[in-house]
Amino acid sequence: MTTERQQLRFWLIGLGFLVVALWLLSNILLPFVAGMAIAYLLDPLVDRLEALRLPRWAGTTLVLLFFLLMLVLFVLLLVPLVQGQVTHLVEVLPQYATVVRERTLPALDRLLHRLPPADVERLRAAAGNYAGDMAGWIATLVTRILSSGLAIFDVLTLVFITPVVAFYLMRDWDVMVAKVDSWLPRRNIATIREQAREVDATLSGFVRGQATVCVVLGLFYALALSAAGLDFGLVIGLVSGLLSFVPYVGTLFGFVASTGLALLQFDEFWRVGLVVGIFLFGQAIEGNVLTPKLVGDKVGLHAVWVMFALLAGGSLFGFVGVLLAVPVAAVIGVLTRFALGRYLSSGYYQGQTPEP
Repeated sequence: MTTERQQLRFWLIGLGFLVVALWLLSNILLPFVAGMAIAYLLDPLVDRLEALRLPRWAGTTLVLLFFLLMLVLFVLLLVPLVQGQVTHLVEVLPQYATVVRERTLPALDRLLHRLPPADVERLRAAAGNYAGDMAGWIATLVTRILSSGLAIFDVLTLVFITPVVAFYLMRDWDVMVAKVDSWLPRRNIATIREQAREVDATLSGFVRGQATVCVVLGLFYALALSAAGLDFGLVIGLVSGLLSFVPYVGTLFGFVASTGLALLQFDEFWRVGLVVGIFLFGQAIEGNVLTPKLVGDKVGLHAVWVMFALLAGGSLFGFVGVLLAVPVAAVIGVLTRFALGRYLSSGYYQGQTPEP
């Protein structure tokens, strides 16, 4: 009969093998992880259709086709708008450069005239070195992106393989869950099932709720900034909504980008204040209405923990790590709360010596 120490060693070794396998195969996992994410999000809809006596394969086909249709329509509607704003950016970029030069160069000249010549030379040398380093960093970043995440082969595999993976996973989801359940150690099966349900509630509550928050904020920022007359307000608003999956990051990006553009575009300060007010209002709505109602505090994923998980996952595994970051964070959070609860009810915390 295996002891608890032996079981712990067994599962830790298995976890180590899993992490190593993910790291070695991270370059080919993107369509499979994306397909698994889609299947997880859409499986409740398939279950509802199955409850209406629709065959599982038919319900999976209908749900997946509807999802892909909505995605294609969104892209077809969005691409012309974004293309028009990019074209406009190319047209007005020289004007913005002129405005920046007219507003910053005089102040910079006044500052340089107040400094000793030796300090000026050191600043120029440092600026030249930093400019070279920045150019090299940008070139390296672009090279990595083109050679990994956005390579044509990766895009093709993402487009064609992900729907196939999502279809088969959704069709066989209940069978796979039952099969994994049959592999669980019988002595701890009740505890494992309870923690699995907690992980599922945490993950589904956060992902579905935060995704809804992103959509609402993206539409609000895009429409409000466009109505305020801000150039590229549509793109900034949509990107801000997308980045809002990481708490506060989307609002911060949108606030800085839109305020900077407003200062360059508008001569009236009340219009700049209007842009600032849009983001202050959006942040207030997100913090007091959207997040409490759609996400809630019960999911147990703190904003700092989510940001750390996303950055750590992206650093270790790239875009695949970003996709896996929130599920892994949810699992770690649930297991940590479970371990803490066991500790608080044990003699290690109570100070009681366990009876032999």
